[in-house]
Amino acid sequence: MADSFRILWSFARPHTRTLLSGLVLALLGSALGLATPMVTKWVLDTLGTGSSLAGPITALLVLMVVGAAIGRWQWTMLGSLGERVVLEARDSMVRRFLRAKVPALTRHSPGELVTRVTSDTVLLREAATSSVIGLINGAVMLVGTLVLMGVLDLALLGVTAAAVLAVVLLFALLMPAIAKAQARAQEHVGRMGGVLEGTLRAIRTVKAVRAEERQGDRILAEARASAEQGVRAVRAEATAWTVAWSGLQLAIILILAVGAWRVGAGSLEVSSLIAFLLYAFGLMEPITELSQNLTALQSGVAAATRIRELDAMEAEPPVSATRRDLPPATGRGPVLELRAVTAAYAPGAGPAVRDVDLVIPRHGHLAVVGPSGAGKTTLFSLLLGFLEPGDGTLLLDGRPYQEYGRDQIRARLAYVEQETPIVPGTVRDNLLFAHPDATEEELHRVLAEVRLADKVATLDDGLDTPLSSTQVSGGERQRIALARALLRTPDVLLLDEATAQLDGITEAAVQDCVRSRARSGAVITIAHRLSTVIDADSIVVMDGGRVRAQGRHEELLAADELYRELVAALRIAATGATAAAR
Repeated sequence: MADSFRILWSFARPHTRTLLSGLVLALLGSALGLATPMVTKWVLDTLGTGSSLAGPITALLVLMVVGAAIGRWQWTMLGSLGERVVLEARDSMVRRFLRAKVPALTRHSPGELVTRVTSDTVLLREAATSSVIGLINGAVMLVGTLVLMGVLDLALLGVTAAAVLAVVLLFALLMPAIAKAQARAQEHVGRMGGVLEGTLRAIRTVKAVRAEERQGDRILAEARASAEQGVRAVRAEATAWTVAWSGLQLAIILILAVGAWRVGAGSLEVSSLIAFLLYAFGLMEPITELSQNLTALQSGVAAATRIRELDAMEAEPPVSATRRDLPPATGRGPVLELRAVTAAYAPGAGPAVRDVDLVIPRHGHLAVVGPSGAGKTTLFSLLLGFLEPGDGTLLLDGRPYQEYGRDQIRARLAYVEQETPIVPGTVRDNLLFAHPDATEEELHRVLAEVRLADKVATLDDGLDTPLSSTQVSGGERQRIALARALLRTPDVLLLDEATAQLDGITEAAVQDCVRSRARSGAVITIAHRLSTVIDADSIVVMDGGRVRAQGRHEELLAADELYRELVAALRIAATGATAAAR
């Protein structure tokens, strides 16, 4: 538990000065509240003596006005601080996500990560700011109330202290169960977010297979589990509050009985009894403050722990730490090379690629084919620096990758991924994503290259059409992603099956783009359809994480059994394929 509180304090520590100011204001407000019953006693004593009420009434008015001003000041200060803490936590997490190594990030579902940024930070807000102050202030106010009660009458204080002790013990027993239930509820919220995000991403598939009810049940199962844990916490809180309220009410009844007896015996003044009763009624305030802040603190501790868990994500080195002068391209030799490269996605995991030797010429089209799990995508992850090799060396322009910063390597590469080729925004936003300074002429040029210029011209908002619009098809989105890559004129263009969603005519246009780009630079294509690579300058066949064979289409058909099986599986006749390659 101590470690958990240290984690929570790490969020509040940068704002210690503001927290101390808020605490001072809270204590001043409590002091004014504690003074009110004593001033009320003053009013009653003044009535008894027939003196002027101007002094005590003025004192009550001053207490009210100053208390209101301090309360507003404190509320505003702590509320603003809470928003800053939330913003800083969200800033830290978002930047951590974007800087994390890809394997570390993909171990979590996107929905779970979104929940931590949105929901967990809200729970953190109260815990890291007002809860700590509320606990200290509530404790001080409780002690102060009991002390002033003792000043008024020790016998009545004994009755009150017994009730307070019973309430404190009850909360001490119930708080761990409340905290555990709230933490479990938040875990289920995170899981629900993950399942919901995945379902919405695949909503067409969900509907096509009539799985709406099944997926709805799966999502709502997490929601129900969260609600069940929430109800457990509510029941425990309700039990605690019911007993606490009943105990204090019983204490007040006893105070009235004992107090009336002592007034009748002449041992206690009526004004002191009334003041004591005001303190007794006011006891609920510090007890309420303590319990509410304890609950918020425990929820916040759980949220802070979940947020800090993300700090364990392995991050890529910052740009400033890796930047070096970029050696000029020599124009000679291969642009990229892999020498005996072996890599795995996690420590202790089996290699995804093993002993890969591959030379990528400065110009030309290199296709990578193979069955699922052969290591094709891992090869791209290595080239882009998403994955570090366990053994072996990667070279750019004949120099090891270690001599470059990641941003410098990626500046030489352009990548079109298969599954999510666009980013949120408009057509223009996507085209400018990697090249923000591109001109309108350049945008229209690359759209023409992928045969989208006419389509974009017919859209209601042209280049400013949101890509969430149903006016843009899946194949058109893929071509927009390709156009974005072509806009950069990279040294190496990496395509993960860039024609997967295209019709035959448009595919031919994209192949023309690939051939054109291959004349001025290197193009590497991961192909799941061999029809897209049969005219490649070289084809690499991967199997089991290794390079099995390399050559042109006709050579591989004659020499490699796996390649022939891939061709046969896709029903590409060898004769027809050879003809198409010419």
